[in-house]
Amino acid sequence: MTARVLLGAAFGAALGALFGYFGRCSDGACPLTANPWRGMVWGAVIGALFAAA
Repeated sequence: MTARVLLGAAFGAALGALFGYFGRCSDGACPLTANPWRGMVWGAVIGALFAAA
């Protein structure tokens, strides 16, 4: 179970970083797409939650 959650977090972080890089929002109000770092953090959290469910 732990490995599945870590894998989900890693996969979510990769997708979140891609969304943050290609879908930047100009004012920074979007938590997922404001920049690649925020996208990576939010993606890891969401990926871990999906993997744990």
